[in-house]
Amino acid sequence: MANRYWSVSFEELPSHLILEILSSGRLSAVDLVCLELTSRTFGASHGLYPHKFRSLVDFAAFQLCGSHPIYAALSLNAQKDLFDRCGENWKRVLRFLQSVEQSSYISETSAGNMQITTGRYHTLLIKDSSVYSCGSSLCGVLGHGPETTQCVAFSRINFPPLAHVAQVSASHNHAAFVMQSGEVFTCGDNSSFCCGHGDTVRPIFRPRLVEALKGVPCKQVAAGLSFTVFLTMKGHVYTCGTNTHGQLGHGDTVDRRTPKIVELLEGVGPVVQIAAGPSYAMAVTDDGTVHSFGSGSNFCLGHGEQHNELRPRAIQSFRRKTIHVVRISAGDEHVVALDSSGFVYTWGKGYCGALGHGDEIDKTTPEILSSLKSHLAVQVCARKRKTFVLVDTGSVYGFGWMGFGSLGFPDRGASDKVMRPWILDSLRGHYISQISTGLYHTVAVNNKGQIFGFGDNERAQLGHDTLRGCPVPTEIFVQEATDDAGRVSESR
Repeated sequence: MANRYWSVSFEELPSHLILEILSSGRLSAVDLVCLELTSRTFGASHGLYPHKFRSLVDFAAFQLCGSHPIYAALSLNAQKDLFDRCGENWKRVLRFLQSVEQSSYISETSAGNMQITTGRYHTLLIKDSSVYSCGSSLCGVLGHGPETTQCVAFSRINFPPLAHVAQVSASHNHAAFVMQSGEVFTCGDNSSFCCGHGDTVRPIFRPRLVEALKGVPCKQVAAGLSFTVFLTMKGHVYTCGTNTHGQLGHGDTVDRRTPKIVELLEGVGPVVQIAAGPSYAMAVTDDGTVHSFGSGSNFCLGHGEQHNELRPRAIQSFRRKTIHVVRISAGDEHVVALDSSGFVYTWGKGYCGALGHGDEIDKTTPEILSSLKSHLAVQVCARKRKTFVLVDTGSVYGFGWMGFGSLGFPDRGASDKVMRPWILDSLRGHYISQISTGLYHTVAVNNKGQIFGFGDNERAQLGHDTLRGCPVPTEIFVQEATDDAGRVSESR
């Protein structure tokens, strides 16, 4: 009887089938480059694509770019600008799009899917749909119950069975989690109703389902100081918590005990990304327009003045220059934005050089970061007086206040200022996929799934029990098999 199975090399497959595999959406830009380098099959024409494309792989990358949600939302001029910025290389365009997406949400690494998020004195990690936390558990922000006041190592948070976490946001004293199902759980200090549970002001010590959003699937959450912003899969925005400065976006200063839809954003188009500072919020619509609302202090709203905005207001300087913003990070006193061509903009309080322009002058409206114009940025991260920019080569640039070493330059003093973007040599040997910074600590993940932390570790926010601080990036290990490892109870 003849053998029912036989070996077929990839090159022997029909050319149209090879193209179908390449453009299926399951391959990264790096995968495509590797295939192109390993076989002449992918460089040949096969008559399957126009002559303006360099290879079969290049044509597949073009098709993948066309179906990517970020690229598809761009105007024709913005698409051309991005193509030109990438040296007319479709594989690099694809790498940019995929890197922006992964650095903001779940990053695919060789060790699994991961997202890192830092709060004030704690760190949260998603690894293959499970969540781990370490650091200070003030008001239950780590989600391990009232008996836990600190976790000296990453410890797994218990969620209901089949609840797979897709995104997490951490603030000072509360955290919010989005499930793959779209359900949202919160924990931590609820005295301001920022957790969305209107039936209690007590701390929520373990993740609890936000009942008010049942039947309203979400894709992103952003935790502010005493309020929370929720983005639904349909592009609607909900907010709850303290509203002293109008940060809930409802046109008033009335607090909300449970999430309420921001009706004033309904007529501006679907929202694709949200961000929350201490007392202000940002919403980016699908056309790249940034709407800001809440506290106008430090010029964080980007309107050139320090008035509070009770209603979402578009940042006009972006509109006038037809700048399409794709990602935004709201810091304590300043804001950093990334546009569709990989350029970086900063505005707000310039103290300690946190805006990266070589001075400490406040910027009242968004200003392009000229020193990074030659780099293609894919992630921006702002927090207390410091900023990080991740570029498409996997390198990280930092600037601002060293803050106990949390800026990552071991040759600088603990309170030094770095006035312009400077590459982190301490991470140069790693291809960084994602970075997040808290008050005095910073954590990064590379493409191999390794986690590195630096800065203050006084409250074990870097997941090390024996170190008080890490002047250089130090690898953090996750004990996945032991849920209770490293917890410190009140009786200790």
